[in-house]
This record gives sequence, C-alpha cells and structure tokens, in this order.
Amino acid sequence: MINFIICDDNSDFLKREKRIVDSFMMRFDIEYKVHLFNEYNDNFNKLLTEDIGFKIFLLDIQTKTASGLDIARKIREEYDDWVSIIIIVTAFNEFKYEALGNRLYLLDFINKMNNCDDKLIQDFERALKHYNNRGKCLKYEYNHVLRQVEFRHIIYIEKITDSKKCMIKTTYGEQIINRTLTDTFKMLDKRFIKTSRSMIVNVDYIREYNVKENKLIFSNGEYTYQISRLMKKGVKKYGGNDF
Repeated sequence: MINFIICDDNSDFLKREKRIVDSFMMRFDIEYKVHLFNEYNDNFNKLLTEDIGFKIFLLDIQTKTASGLDIARKIREEYDDWVSIIIIVTAFNEFKYEALGNRLYLLDFINKMNNCDDKLIQDFERALKHYNNRGKCLKYEYNHVLRQVEFRHIIYIEKITDSKKCMIKTTYGEQIINRTLTDTFKMLDKRFIKTSRSMIVNVDYIREYNVKENKLIFSNGEYTYQISRLMKKGVKKYGGNDF
C-alpha cells in the first residue's frame, strides 16, 4: 500500500495535487490511498506514527499551524523515519537552500509556479522506483492488483480454512494472498517460522510462548494455539515459559 499524505492550506491546490496523484497511479495496478489535509493538525500528526505502509509526503512549507520543514524534521529525527519519501511543494522559493541544506533527505523541493505538475510526476516516478526496490518484501497479485508487504510489517500468516488462500496479518491491517501456505512460506526469509500446517509466524513479533497452554502471544496482544507438537521446542526459544 502506498499512502500519499498531502498538506496544503490552499484548497484548490490541494485538489490539484490529488488529481495529479490519481492520474499518475491509474497507470499502475498498485494499491494506494490519498490523505488530504489543510493544516498540520492532530489527525495529520497521528499518521506520522501509524504503521500504514509506504508513505509519500507532499508538504506545504508554510501553513497557519506549522512549517513543512519542521514536519519533515519531526518525521526524520523525532520518529526516526528515514524510509518515507518527503517532497516540499511551495510558492516560497527562498526556502529552497535552507530545506535542502538541513540533511532531511528530501526527494525534491518544488516551486508551485514553475512547471509543478510535470515535476511532481517525475518525483512520483522516482518514488515508485524506491517503492519497488525496497528492502525485503512479499510481492504478489490479488484481484489484478500488485501488492507488496514488507516483511517487517508481517506479524503472521494464516491459512484460510477450506481454501488455497491465506490471510496476512500486518501491523496495519489484513491482506489476502491467493497462494497456499507452503508456497507463501517459500517467499519469506529466515525471520519466519512455520508453527503448524496452518500458521506462519514472524519471530520478531513473538512476545511470549506459554508452554503449558501451548499459547503463542504476539506483541500486538493477539495469540494463537496453532503450534504443532514438533514445533514446540523451536518456538520455546523465542520467549517460552512454563506458567
């Protein structure tokens, strides 16, 4: 999932940016969502911390509530997010050297008055290359839409009863993959273990394993009893206890 998070205090320009995003993304079978804001409010700040997938920020440099540069600094330094794409879009060209000199790893600084639409499309193309060439991720097609889920966001994968599909539980929701559990397991790396014929688990999200109850608890509070007899010993080393 690609999330375009756009903030601009000019409503007409905000709609224009959304049209550019929609027009660009229509060329690809990739799931995306556009989040629009007129100011850097609480709902905007909430998105900074939410694990919703890949983020592309289009930030207005000056609004009534905050500066886009301050928001970019918060994304990078306060929330330690060096993965998301940040593009500054503004009519105030005098801030360009300050923005690019702050080591915030901005993808671009775009002047609204200078061929803005074409430059946004060029930046989206660069961002999409970054999205496609990210770290390790599970790539698959479902309902004719290309989907990519980074391994670090997958908590567990569970076989859907009486089908050849699986449910992928991520940090930001659920996805369906049209593959068997065995085939899906072959696409993953060593952080994943197959705890039963119906369950694959990301060991990074194991909080506790209750040996007596054969209950595996994940860091998000969910749990499963799908631990086969042969896998009990293997799971125990990731936080097992005898309580």
